[in-house]
Amino acid sequence: MKTTWKKITALLLALTLLLATSACGGAPVRDAEPSAAAPDTTEQPQQPQLRTFTDSVGRTVELPAELDRVAVSGPMAQIVLFALCPDKLVGISSDWSKDAEEFLDEKYFNMPVIGQLYGGKGELNLETLLDSGAQVVIDVGEPKGSIAEDLDALQEQTGIPFVHITAHTDSVGETYRMLGTLLNMPEEAEALAQYCETAYARILAIAQSVEKVKLLYLTGDEGLNVIAKGSYHAEVIDLLSDNLAVVDEPSSKGTGNEVDVEQILTWNPDVILVAPDSVYATIGSDPLLQDVAAIKNGAYYEVPHGPYNWMGFPPSVQRFLGMLWMAKLLYPDAADYDLREEVTTYYKLFYHCELTAEQYEALVANSIAS
Repeated sequence: MKTTWKKITALLLALTLLLATSACGGAPVRDAEPSAAAPDTTEQPQQPQLRTFTDSVGRTVELPAELDRVAVSGPMAQIVLFALCPDKLVGISSDWSKDAEEFLDEKYFNMPVIGQLYGGKGELNLETLLDSGAQVVIDVGEPKGSIAEDLDALQEQTGIPFVHITAHTDSVGETYRMLGTLLNMPEEAEALAQYCETAYARILAIAQSVEKVKLLYLTGDEGLNVIAKGSYHAEVIDLLSDNLAVVDEPSSKGTGNEVDVEQILTWNPDVILVAPDSVYATIGSDPLLQDVAAIKNGAYYEVPHGPYNWMGFPPSVQRFLGMLWMAKLLYPDAADYDLREEVTTYYKLFYHCELTAEQYEALVANSIAS
């Protein structure tokens, strides 16, 4: 009997252990159901935001929403944009002249040269442009006949957006406003726009209130080129004087139209302006010109230069300096402002330079009536 109970007890113990083992997972475990994939938290690089901009010749261009690296197509654009955004420029179209160094911060004076789109001393250097990382190339000035096709071709070739902004002396305020929209700099652009519009209105009022002086602007090594009436380069001259240089085909170049001494004698100007570094030192003693009224009366003057020719070669916004100077020279009673004060203000706004009294005197040394 004891043996039987021992067997029963052992059997019950074995059964209990078997049940306990099954309850604790002793049975084979099925593979777990696959869980949903965890989201990828790796940070992906953001694509730059884009926007569209319609330029002055009706081209709609796609470009980055924020523009921090700007290239210029030529010297006109260089002067306009240096005033607005010098720290965004990736280069300049051509080397600054040596005498510009005293007016510019070193970091601006030594920027890389990209070249220019139309004419000038050097063609656009596409390799330098591409290496610059430019996000946009801006062309400013008078639109050439093929401007839209030219910019489209360059944009396709380089992959960089190109835009054109038209600029004329009487509408440069709107030029700056368009640039302010393009570069997200509306306040800075508005300050320059208002300066230009105020200065132009002032000079226009003077021009409309006086009897225009009979005048010639002479250029060239021999002083036998004239800036012809009706040319793009003559906008300021035509506004403020009776420009005697009427020719059949006014040149679009800054060198003007070539003429001869006989033609100058025939025109017989009362005032002569000569380009910087041309014939100012010798024109007064030229025996062939002694019968010209301007020479007889000592009414010949050298256009101020620094960093650029004030009368606009290239014909950019420094022409506002030329207007202020020319009005004061020709019509001092009507131009009731302090020229030095006006010039100092301009250099601060457009060249980011604190002009000294000595620099001003050097700039106008041969340019003011005694």
